[in-house]
Amino acid sequence: MIPRLTRRRLVVAAAASVAAAPAFAEDCHIGPPPHEKGPRVFLDYDQVELDAAYDQTAYAPLEGQILKRIGSLSAAAQERLGAPQREVYGPSEIEKLDIYRTSHAKAPIFVHGGAWRGGSAKAYAYIAEMFVRAGAHCVALDFVNVKETGGDLRPMAAQVRRAIAWTHQNAARFDGDPQRLYIGGHSSGGHLCAVALVTEWEKEFGLPTDAVKGGLCMSGLYDLQPVRLSSRSSYVHISDEIEHALSPARHIDRLRVPIVVTYGGDETPEFQRQNRDFAAAVIAAGKPAELIEAPHFNHFEMMESIGNPYGPNGRAALKLMGLV
Repeated sequence: MIPRLTRRRLVVAAAASVAAAPAFAEDCHIGPPPHEKGPRVFLDYDQVELDAAYDQTAYAPLEGQILKRIGSLSAAAQERLGAPQREVYGPSEIEKLDIYRTSHAKAPIFVHGGAWRGGSAKAYAYIAEMFVRAGAHCVALDFVNVKETGGDLRPMAAQVRRAIAWTHQNAARFDGDPQRLYIGGHSSGGHLCAVALVTEWEKEFGLPTDAVKGGLCMSGLYDLQPVRLSSRSSYVHISDEIEHALSPARHIDRLRVPIVVTYGGDETPEFQRQNRDFAAAVIAAGKPAELIEAPHFNHFEMMESIGNPYGPNGRAALKLMGLV
């Protein structure tokens, strides 16, 4: 029988790993001791280990506190910035986006997407102030979540692509420069960002091949095979077709622009591996990529750092856009 991932098992295993392991999570172990491991499911993981490796809470027990802090940061930022410009980018009710405008004319644009299961444009107001003060417009997207699609990721990917295309085509409506359009996303949003980066913009939308000038993939997922084998399969339904089509690591040949890949040193082993492997594959293909590891940051702290010009993700975003 495969051992179940229980709170007691996680607490005991995590305590043992903190006492015995180096500082970085890639060397931490959450799961059964070697003599109790079940059958291998992926790489050297049994089912308990793989499920934990795709469950950030197992490695970041203060998730709730950090997310509440991000919520308060977004509320405060929106008070200072005022209401964003709200626009419709597609036919369904959810397909809208928020534009936080800088005072600079013909400014660069940063487009940020949310997550598979939750998040909203309003929730990402905390990142907007940094871009606005640095002289860039910030666009935050609303799109359908995976619960509403019956577990299918394809409608989400389609809406994100449509929103990016709309932003490029309509930059004049908010005094943005379509020649300086950048995109980013964190976690499952990092996956959708990478999916967008390997989009054939000319073929699908009639846009220039390099419509997007660069991407910031933060703590993302780039190959869906292990995700499909993990407990995430309880809410994300990944067929062979979807696994191939929406695994950006398998379509690096379509990547046309520089990317930055970031992750925290205290994230789960699989999130660390996925980001290292993706960056390495892009570089091996002869395409421009930078990999940034942020020591001692967990998954949700990396998310929070997007709005901080001195944090690992905030600094990476501004550097990518030539604003520092």
